[in-house]
Amino acid sequence: MSSLHSPVLVACRDVSIATPDGRPLLSHLDITFGPERTGLVGRNGIGKSTLLALIAGDGAPAAGRIIRGGTIGMLRQTVAAEAGESVADLLGIAQDLARIDRLSAGLGTTDDAAEADWTLEARVADALAALGLPPLAPDRLTATLSGGQRTRVALAALLIAAPDMILLDEPTNNLDAEGRDAVANLLSGWRGGAIVVSHDRNLLRGMDRIVELSSLGARIYGGGFDFYEAKRAEERDLAAHARDTAERALKATDARIQIARERKARRDARGERASARGDAPKILLGAKRDRAEQSGGAANRLAERQRDTAREALAEAEAEVERFESLAVRLTSTGLAQRRIVVEMTGVAFAHPDGRPILDAFDLTLTGPERVAVTGPNGAGKSTLLQLAAGLLAPTSGAIRRPVPLAMLDQGVALLGTEGTILSAFQRLNPASTSFEAHSALARFLFCNHDALKPLTALSGGERLRAGLAAVLGGTTPPQLLILDEPTNHLDLASIAAIEAALAEFDGALLVTSHDVDFLDAIGVTRRIELGGRAMGGAV
Repeated sequence: MSSLHSPVLVACRDVSIATPDGRPLLSHLDITFGPERTGLVGRNGIGKSTLLALIAGDGAPAAGRIIRGGTIGMLRQTVAAEAGESVADLLGIAQDLARIDRLSAGLGTTDDAAEADWTLEARVADALAALGLPPLAPDRLTATLSGGQRTRVALAALLIAAPDMILLDEPTNNLDAEGRDAVANLLSGWRGGAIVVSHDRNLLRGMDRIVELSSLGARIYGGGFDFYEAKRAEERDLAAHARDTAERALKATDARIQIARERKARRDARGERASARGDAPKILLGAKRDRAEQSGGAANRLAERQRDTAREALAEAEAEVERFESLAVRLTSTGLAQRRIVVEMTGVAFAHPDGRPILDAFDLTLTGPERVAVTGPNGAGKSTLLQLAAGLLAPTSGAIRRPVPLAMLDQGVALLGTEGTILSAFQRLNPASTSFEAHSALARFLFCNHDALKPLTALSGGERLRAGLAAVLGGTTPPQLLILDEPTNHLDLASIAAIEAALAEFDGALLVTSHDVDFLDAIGVTRRIELGGRAMGGAV
């Protein structure tokens, strides 16, 4: 799908975006969107979701204007179940269905007859099927659906409405593999415009272009994720080279200025000695002194201009490098022995309070630095299994043995709590760490200086997970078993890459559930257990 000669559906003209408290996010943004699929990426907090909301018409930018050349539909990051909301409400067809019902009952008006859409039922069925959903009763309450099902119904609503431009904010966050495939298929067949905020690399591979937002503005990469990643690697190398060159240039400039000052000081000293001996007339000595002062002043001004130019070049180069900075995670060894059992489940069963079983006669043994991924569709019991392994849930029957220190990060990072700051939570979870060690560990996870004092209640989802990872992995005695429940859901691409690199070096055992296949491959999973199916990659 090409944007060449395509109509402009959305145009951002000199747009600036700020947080509600006035903190600037993006400045002087100039970019257009047509009937192509655009992946919008960038660090958490840079303003991606805010930009989508502004394009959708929710509020106005701090400066500039957004021009819309067509109809727009939006899928928000979280599709909450509103009180009393039905499937028909979420699909946006409640009034249309009521109109058809009135006509079918012989109670319709002429306006009803003129506006009735008798193809609606078929289009709804097609839209639900396209998103991998079964037929749903229009009056069914959305509160009875899972989060992933609600997301898919909201996507079906976009198919039914068929706007010129769709805006998708993290559409695959709560979806299993089947749901993610459904979103990818929707986008592959979409013939209008689409702007997709996502860190789902597989989804981004299907984009026509990637737009990266940073403090420097917007950069456009004409291809999918793999092309973007390759080009960005080239830019990272070039930026590092430019910074090194600018640093050397500034040092060379300072050295030249110092040499020039030392030479002038020696000349001035010779002149002072000559004056003291009385070798020349006073009027001549005075003229020489005046010329020396004038030339010295001019030289100082020239030196400052040269230094300012070199400093500006270095600042620009460092700002460019800043785009590529990510977490600098260095992990302490866990000391886990190769054949040490880290968790053992024997005949474990677990059921809902209503008696509905989730696991039954389940056996699992993890030994040494094994890396096990638990996979399966939403509702199969993946999170339940992880909570059982961590000791957060007790089995209905069976036995679980946990002979080594472990830590679990659930999707809400509950271990941080809600009271206090990032720093106080770190110190509570790592009481043996000194204040310096705590600050150093948090800095490696991008919580530098005052950022470490942020209240836990003020953190975004991504910041909260980052703080949890810092508290678990950054201490002096990291756990020998680390349990992770969908760890990449709220991280940006740069943070995901850094966490992957850190976990690849982690010498403890991992038990993880994630729908992100790229993530599981990157951390070197050695065994996969599919709930609702068979075990893969070795015996359970």
